[in-house]
Amino acid sequence: MSETAAPAKDAAGAIGPGRLVLVVGPSGAGKDTLLRLARAACSDDRDVVFPRRVVTRAASADEDNIAVSPDEFARAREHGDFAVHWDAHGHFYALPLEINDDIRAGRAVVVNVSRTVIAALRERYANVVVVAITAPPDMLAQRLAARARHSDGNIADRLARSVDDASAIADVTILNAGSADYHSRHLLRVIKNECWHEERPVQ
Repeated sequence: MSETAAPAKDAAGAIGPGRLVLVVGPSGAGKDTLLRLARAACSDDRDVVFPRRVVTRAASADEDNIAVSPDEFARAREHGDFAVHWDAHGHFYALPLEINDDIRAGRAVVVNVSRTVIAALRERYANVVVVAITAPPDMLAQRLAARARHSDGNIADRLARSVDDASAIADVTILNAGSADYHSRHLLRVIKNECWHEERPVQ
C-alpha cells in the first residue's frame, strides 16, 4: 500500500474551515455499517457530506462507490481530479476534488480512508479528526468470512494488518463490538463535534 496524496493546499495555507472526518480501521471492523447508519441520520443535514469514493472495483451492498477502470482512474489522477488517492489490496481509491469546496464552505466531510494518507491529509487540511473503528480479532475474522467478498483477498493476510498504528494516531477510537446503532451514535456525535459520554453498550 502506498500513500500518494495529491496536492490540496490553498495558496494561503491548509484548507478550512470545515472539518475532515477520517474513518480508518481494519477490514471487518464494521466501518461501512457505522458510516451507513451515520449517513442516514444526517440525511437532512446539509452541513455534513459523505462523498462517494472513486474505486477500481464494482460498487456493492457494502459500498456505493464510483466504479472506474484502472485506465480511467489513471487519467483522472493525471488530470488532477482527486483530492487524495491511494492503493490497497490490488485496487486504487480516491476522494473527489469537490470535497475541498465543501470544506471551504464550512461543512463536515466524512470519508473512509487508508491510514497511510492520514499524515498528508493532516498537513493539507486545517481541521482533521481521525476516528479509528476497531473490533476484537475473532470478530474481524467472522465478519470477513461472512462477507465473503472476492476483492477482500486472503482473510489471513488482511487480519495480519495491525490496527495499532491507526489507533495510535486516532483522535477517537470506537470498539465496534456491541450494537451497531449504539456505536453509530458515537460516530455521529464525533461527526457533529458534540460531546460523547460513554454509556454501556447494548449487546
